[in-house]
Amino acid sequence: MQKRECLKPRRYTSRMRIADPILGELDFESRSTKRILERVPKDKLDWTPHEKSMTLGALAWHLATIPRRVVELLAAGTLDLATARPPAAHDDFLGEFDRNVARVRETIGALDDGAIRAPFTITREGKEPLTIPTVSFIRSVLLNHSYHHRGQLSVYLRLLDVPVPALYGTSADEP
Repeated sequence: MQKRECLKPRRYTSRMRIADPILGELDFESRSTKRILERVPKDKLDWTPHEKSMTLGALAWHLATIPRRVVELLAAGTLDLATARPPAAHDDFLGEFDRNVARVRETIGALDDGAIRAPFTITREGKEPLTIPTVSFIRSVLLNHSYHHRGQLSVYLRLLDVPVPALYGTSADEP
């Protein structure tokens, strides 16, 4: 039986920065994302469950690069949905994810409360449909968007008969 890593709770104080719980959640959730990415079979990267779905390789790459895109978008201060394009893909999902998580941790860690509360604009073709606090952008794209695609990837693995790791509690393949 595989030994699970013991999670040590972070000590938060009343003077905690807004970024601190986000970084804690990123650390916690990154372990689950890595467990999913390490199971992606390299010989099935072109597989797709449906003609409208991403390939397994494209989905794994997208998940691995979400933190990098967040760093780039935070630097730009805006996201134009009409021109957003994924980075070029390769199959080093774990290495890419580790590098990108380190970069996004550094970027978010450097944000003071004023910067993380600052407005972030999401546009489509120059129109401004939404301005939200930067912290909301980070939560939505870095965290929630990642969980969505991690869930998709777990279904892809199940359909390919690859053992799905336990992410929250157990899975049908891991106690």
